Order: sequence, then C-alpha cells, then structure tokens
Amino acid sequence: MKESQTILVVDDDKSIVELLRDFLESDGFYVKTAYDTNQALTVLEQVTIHCIVLDIMMPGQNGFELCRQIREESNIPILFLSARSDDVDKIRGLALGGDDYIVKTASPGEIVARVKAVLRRSSLQKEFKERVLDYGRLKLNLPTREVFVEGENIMLTPKEYELLQLFAEHPKFVFSYEQLLEKFWDGIGDKHTVRVLVSRLREKIELDPNQPEYIVNVWGIGYRFKGE
Repeated sequence: MKESQTILVVDDDKSIVELLRDFLESDGFYVKTAYDTNQALTVLEQVTIHCIVLDIMMPGQNGFELCRQIREESNIPILFLSARSDDVDKIRGLALGGDDYIVKTASPGEIVARVKAVLRRSSLQKEFKERVLDYGRLKLNLPTREVFVEGENIMLTPKEYELLQLFAEHPKFVFSYEQLLEKFWDGIGDKHTVRVLVSRLREKIELDPNQPEYIVNVWGIGYRFKGE
C-alpha cells in the first residue's frame, strides 16, 4: 500500500465515520470524511481520492445516486456500506458500478481488509511489459489499463477491468463461478454476484450483450473468453 493513498468515508453517522477513520489511519491511510453526498462531491473536487467507502441511506441524495453520478466521470473504487443485507441492495449496488458491498455489522478490521483488497485489484500492475491484447474490435493496453472497443476508449470500473483482463489473458480457459468468486470477492457471494458483474462488462464490450462474442457462458460451470 502506498502512504499517499487517501480514502473518503461518506456516512451520516458520525460515530461510524470516526471509527473507520481511526482504523484506516492506524493502517497508514490518509482519510477524508463527508456526512452527505454534497460534502462528498466537494471533497472529490478538491482532493485525489483512491477509494470511497459509501453509506447508502443518507438524508437527501442517497449513496446509490452518488455512485451513479461518480461513475459518469470516474472509475474510482467504491465500497458500499449499508445496514441492510438484502440481496436486492447488493445487486443494485454492483449493477451501478460498486466494487464491493459491506454490511455494517462487519468489524472495522474487516472493512479495512476489504478496502485493501479493492485497492490491490485497482492498482496499476507495473511489472507488465508494454503490450496490447488485440482481439479485433476489442483491445486491452495492459500497462495503461485502457480498453478500446472499435477504437473508442471505454470506461470500466476496477473490478470490471480486472475481470476482463483475466479472461483476455486466458482465452478459451473456463473459469467457474467458484473460482471467480474466490478471486474477486474473497469467496463471499453466489453465482448471481458473478453474473451481475459479467452482465455489466458485456454491456460495455459486446455488440449484442444477449449474444456475446467474447465472454460466453459455459452452462452450469461459468464462463470462457473466445479469443479467435
């Protein structure tokens, strides 16, 4: 972890904000705080933020709405923090571009660990040599983490990019739901969690997401990337 990494904690419950600030700072992070979405947007305009821990239910604009607004301009990692464990909220959060969903009953130590995991996935992998994976209308520039579809640079969330890179570097290899859950969610979740992320990725790279040419289903097992 780089000492310069700064986490933005957004929650209207000041006790939770202060608790997370203490734990994150003790682990070497810089921490910025906000108690509503307007304050969060102000911080984002003024400071370089590397990850956001975002409450869902807040007065005024909620966390889902803020996430949607951020995703229009940025792929900064977002971890939803919610008192609700409903699958509906989890699915909605992932579909909007969230990289993780944490229930508030989780310990502060677990939340810090999940922040670190997301940052690891989103960090540039400098050990890669300069190279581009070329699959016709789809191209990945690994050192810059840029993805081009028919020449247009498209924006992916960190988790969407990591998933696409995994597929593209292993064409024709079948990845099971269990393998993907373990790699991207530390084994937490179910098949639907994986399907939501794959669906989001298909919407961005496929001509017809309902008849994908790159990420195809292997029924009952998982997915494989067609690299022809």
